[in-house]
Amino acid sequence: MKRRLPNPWVLIPVVLGFVIGGVIGWSVTTVSCRPEGCATTAALVGVGAALATAIGVLVVAVLALRSLNEWQQAVRQGEEPPGPGCEVPQPNAD
Repeated sequence: MKRRLPNPWVLIPVVLGFVIGGVIGWSVTTVSCRPEGCATTAALVGVGAALATAIGVLVVAVLALRSLNEWQQAVRQGEEPPGPGCEVPQPNAD
């Protein structure tokens, strides 16, 4: 079975989100600590913020790519591309 590589359009934003979220979480915690420091707490908050940010970016990236794929598939099949939202078909008014 051939192993599939991660999509760079998902992987790159998730890694950037992880790094940026971790740096922001660590730096905000470090700034709010006492002068003697709280390195362990700052590290834990940094890791938690990094994971939360990466998961959020992952969800948005995957949903955006799925939506784009759905739109491109409809265009390839000659159908009307789906519009925004979850429109419910209106009953015929005849």
